[in-house]
Amino acid sequence: MDNCVTSLGGNLCILTVPRGFDRERTNIHKLQYHFIWCPKYRKSVLEGDVRDRLEALIEEKAAELGLERLELAIRSDHVHLFITGDSTLAPNKIVQQVKGYSSRHLRDEFDVGLPSLWTRSYFVSSAGNVSIEVIEEYIDAQAGE
Repeated sequence: MDNCVTSLGGNLCILTVPRGFDRERTNIHKLQYHFIWCPKYRKSVLEGDVRDRLEALIEEKAAELGLERLELAIRSDHVHLFITGDSTLAPNKIVQQVKGYSSRHLRDEFDVGLPSLWTRSYFVSSAGNVSIEVIEEYIDAQAGE
């Protein structure tokens, strides 16, 4: 029972925790998200000192949320962020926190010429290494217990 997780529905037992997965008291997960977002009007403001400060702010917020930045590409008019997720934090909350925090600080520290730095929209995609076939096999194996 060393590798069992107790939940409301009973025990979830996994013989070994797969490499690269995070284990918490009640779950095992590997969540990774690719976010893309743009400054308002797709204005090219993410250059030089603004770009450097944005990178630092994203790192700060990720650390505060307990997330790991996997990749970050800041272009003059958009941002790509590949980041780990947390099973208790929805993707929309992650991007909301990162965008809000960075916008507030960048607008205080630099004259970006925008009343709000970011558009309200963003792109998000999940990334993982478990295929549909593996999930189906696992469900079938659990049904056969």
